[in-house]
Amino acid sequence: MASVSEPRRNSSGLARDVEILDILGAPEAIREGGLGVVRMAQLTGRDKAAISRAMATLAAAGLIERDEATQLYRLGARLYALAARTVESRMVAISRPLLRRVAQGTRETTHLCVLRGGNVLTIMSELSPHEVRATGWEGVTTAAWRTPSGRVLLSDWDRGALERWYAEHGQDRVIVEPADSFTTETDFSLLWTPPVDKAVITDFESLLEEIARIRTHGYALLDEELEGGVVGASAPVRDLNGRIVAAINVSAPKIRMGDRLQALGRYVADAAAALSEQLGAS
Repeated sequence: MASVSEPRRNSSGLARDVEILDILGAPEAIREGGLGVVRMAQLTGRDKAAISRAMATLAAAGLIERDEATQLYRLGARLYALAARTVESRMVAISRPLLRRVAQGTRETTHLCVLRGGNVLTIMSELSPHEVRATGWEGVTTAAWRTPSGRVLLSDWDRGALERWYAEHGQDRVIVEPADSFTTETDFSLLWTPPVDKAVITDFESLLEEIARIRTHGYALLDEELEGGVVGASAPVRDLNGRIVAAINVSAPKIRMGDRLQALGRYVADAAAALSEQLGAS
């Protein structure tokens, strides 16, 4: 009886494409700034023409990109965007029970926030059980330079990256988008007019000073800067590589929490560290 042959490794088109992506994410490709068709053919044991066609298809889909100067291929922006959304989806699923515990423990509104360019986006909120409470901000984006969450999300950037970011975003509007519960004709920024004299960040140097404080203490505080009568604390959430990927924020009426802000900051930092550990941070 004829023997059954072993299945050929990576015989399907999808598997062969995944192999290319795996190789472009490996240390050699990262170290060299990408790989060419010839080297990829050597590493996969495949024909150069077939590799060239496959890489052109992946590049057209945005999953890889070609450097015009070196002609080398590297992982593309679309792949990173998909990965980021996957990480955020997992983070939301993992963090909901923890945010609920924080909201119950502090009895104040708790948010999970991420950075979007120059803005902070609240992707999940757990409301305070009090009738008088800080509002939920899901779907609302705020200028990162005016919020403790935004400054926390920037706190692992180096000076050069911060300088470029501030040059582009240092004058962004405080409230950037209307909440989903309002019509598109509503100017949401008119509903939250922060006191100008409460601004912590007034120039690039003051941003650096605040970043240094966050790195020292592990959290950032808010004292009526974004909304009159509202205080809060934010702390960084890190992924398995130690990078800051989100911030936990607790906000509350000043009359209830104003004299306990430092303690709140430490509490939020402990909660953010617990979520970081669940995400794989050491």
